[in-house]
Amino acid sequence: MPVCRAAGKTLQLPNCTEEWSGEFTFIQAADCQLGMEWTVQQSEGFTNTTWKDRYQDSTWDYEIEWCRKFVDTINSMETKPVFAIMCGDLLDAFPEQWPKVRDRQYTDFQEIFENLDFPLVCVCGNHDVEESPTRKSVERYRSDFGDDWFSFVCNGVFCIVINSQYYEDPQFVPEIATEQDSWLDEQLKIAKSGKYKHSVLFQHIPWFLKTPDEPKVYYNFLQPLRETMLRKFADAGVSKIFCGHYHRNAGGWYNENMELIVTSAVGLQQGEDRNGFRVVSVSEKEINHEYVELENIDEETK
Repeated sequence: MPVCRAAGKTLQLPNCTEEWSGEFTFIQAADCQLGMEWTVQQSEGFTNTTWKDRYQDSTWDYEIEWCRKFVDTINSMETKPVFAIMCGDLLDAFPEQWPKVRDRQYTDFQEIFENLDFPLVCVCGNHDVEESPTRKSVERYRSDFGDDWFSFVCNGVFCIVINSQYYEDPQFVPEIATEQDSWLDEQLKIAKSGKYKHSVLFQHIPWFLKTPDEPKVYYNFLQPLRETMLRKFADAGVSKIFCGHYHRNAGGWYNENMELIVTSAVGLQQGEDRNGFRVVSVSEKEINHEYVELENIDEETK
C-alpha cells in the first residue's frame, strides 16, 4: 500500500470512521533512518568527521534488512493493525547537505514500505528537514511526504501530528513555526471538545525522556517551553504523546492522565534495546501499549 500523504493539514485513512467503532490496534514506530548505521560506523560513534567526505558513497543495507523485517512482521500479525505511524527520521541524509544520497534513500524507503498491507503515516524528524529547517528543506519534505503537520481521525480517536523541529530550532522559518503553533491551538480545541473517545499526539523529539522536570539534553526540549506545551496538551485532554528520536525506549507521565512514550528505533539502536516497534491497543476507556522486538516476536503479540 502506498505511503500516506497528508494534504490540507488533514489525512483520510481507509477503513477508519469518525465515530467510535470498537477496539482496534495500531503500530507506532520511529527512526528507521536509512543510512545511520553506516554513519555511526564510519564516524566511530561521531568521534570524527572524516566520514562526511565519503557519505556520497554510503550504504544502508542494515536498515533495509531491519525495515523489511518490520514490514513482514506486522503484515503477519493475526490482529491486523488499522495503520502504522513512523515518528520521524525516516531517512538519514539531510536534504540540503546530501540531496543525491537522500534521493536514493527515499527510493528505497518507498519500495520497502509500499509492501505494508495497511497505511503508513509519516512524521517529520530532524534528519528529514535539517537540524535548523529552512524553507527549502521544508518544501523538499512536503514534496516527498506531504504535509509535515496534520490531524486525522481513526475510529473515534483524534490524532494530531506535529513537526517538533519547529519547536527545537525555528530560526530560519519563524513564520512556518508560528503557523503550525496557531493550527495546533485549533486542533487542541477540538481535542478538548470531548467529541472523540481519545486524543493522542505524534511527534519526533520528546518533550522529556523520563520526568517532566529533568535537565535539558540533546534528546529533549528546553524549559519553560517544555512545561508550557505539556500543560497545554494536558489541559486539552491529550492522553498519550508518542515520540521517537532517542533510539532507546523511555518515557513517563506528566500527570495521572497524560503519558509520554518514547519508542526505540526500527533502525540503529543507541542503547540496550533491540530494534522494534510498539503495538498500541485502543479500547473505549483506555490506551495500552507494548514494545515488541523484531528478534523476539511473541505469539501473544500476533
